[in-house]
Amino acid sequence: MLGYIELAASAVVYAIGIVAQSVAARRVERRHRIDPGILARLVTDWVYVLGFAAQVTGFVLAFLARATLPLYLVQAGASTAVGLAAVFGAIAFGWRVQRAEIAVLLVMAAGLLLLAGAAEPSVAHDMPPATGFILLGVLALAALLAVPASRARGPVPLGVLAGLAFAVVAIAGRPLASGSLAALPLEPLAWLMVLAAVLGQTMLAAALQRGTTTATAASMDATSVVIASIVGLAVLGDQVAAGRAWWVVGGLVLVVGGVLAMVKFSAPIPVAATEPVAVTNAEQPA
Repeated sequence: MLGYIELAASAVVYAIGIVAQSVAARRVERRHRIDPGILARLVTDWVYVLGFAAQVTGFVLAFLARATLPLYLVQAGASTAVGLAAVFGAIAFGWRVQRAEIAVLLVMAAGLLLLAGAAEPSVAHDMPPATGFILLGVLALAALLAVPASRARGPVPLGVLAGLAFAVVAIAGRPLASGSLAALPLEPLAWLMVLAAVLGQTMLAAALQRGTTTATAASMDATSVVIASIVGLAVLGDQVAAGRAWWVVGGLVLVVGGVLAMVKFSAPIPVAATEPVAVTNAEQPA
């Protein structure tokens, strides 16, 4: 039961972090290429610091939930933050939430219920060393692809790469979560997890400058959910309750489909390289 509480709390604080970071990211100078220094500029903004603190809290809660819950449930639960962010944005900043978005949130909730019903709590298998090197290679590839992705007009390419990095965070964190927290600094996987988190955070900040929060988070979460779920089931020994494999398939289809449907309500934000970014579409005040 504790794992489920940690997962629900992580989704809420993740949503708060997404809203705060999106507001802050659009107040700094936008550049036409990936900018590693964007985080250094953003940390001077208290709104971004608030959002980052919420993201860290969400990360810690999700990390603890992975000690017993399979990745397909944890990542799907975390992905609901995109819908919660739309609700929080509407409450705090007057972002417009359309009826179709509410319907999508209900679909995602149904998918999450299926996944929760199919989840079989378990401790992850130890990760083979070869898998760790593969994950490191994936991060290197994501870093290389970030350069051409930064030239795209919208946020989706960078959002996908951020999702790839955060999938590595989830995969590396699953076997670590059930071990001793005091021993984490001595674990190579822990440093891989930190590297992936920094890379993902950089690409997330850059993506948020190029499009709406919904499009950015949707592309990121869909990528993370699919990749982490597959690796969790195939490599880390994530379990499914007997006779409920189709619940997992159906739940992932509903959650990922709902996340992707959110993109329909957003569009790239045109902006000059040195001008603040204005919100559009679903994020405009009503």
